[in-house]
Amino acid sequence: MEAQARGLLETEPLQGRDEDTVASADFSSMLSEEEREELKAELVQLEDEITTLRQVLSAKERHLVEIKQKLGMNLMNELKQNFSKSWHDMQTTTAYKKTHETLSHAGQKATAAFSNVGTAISKKFGDMSYSIRHSISMPAMRNSPTFKSFEERVETTVTSLKVFFRRRRYEEAKEE
Repeated sequence: MEAQARGLLETEPLQGRDEDTVASADFSSMLSEEEREELKAELVQLEDEITTLRQVLSAKERHLVEIKQKLGMNLMNELKQNFSKSWHDMQTTTAYKKTHETLSHAGQKATAAFSNVGTAISKKFGDMSYSIRHSISMPAMRNSPTFKSFEERVETTVTSLKVFFRRRRYEEAKEE
């Protein structure tokens, strides 16, 4: 009995099945004729208020459109402004700043590495052109100290780039 009494006094919101039970219940038999008339009058009044609010909202929306037209604002301008603001907001986030910084740093490293590779290739091709002119066969050129040195530098550069990008991915994974 005490559990039933406590159930009536609970202040928790209704759950889905409780709402279904309440919705299917017929309270009209519990109301007096006077209470029924008061509720009907309140219902009509609420419906009228909702209709009035919808009309006011519609009028305000029309007025808003008129003002925007007078100011020269149109949908395209609003989209541009929203996009610009969103882009600015995104650029100020910590994640964007970290990503930008990381990519800039990686780009600088890659540029330096490619520059070094380009310089080494140019130098080696210059050396090899001399070797080719004075060499009898390609195997002899491949076994030359100049060609072996070039191969080693390219391999070192590629290995350095791989290590750099692996470390960067590992650091980013740790931060997440």
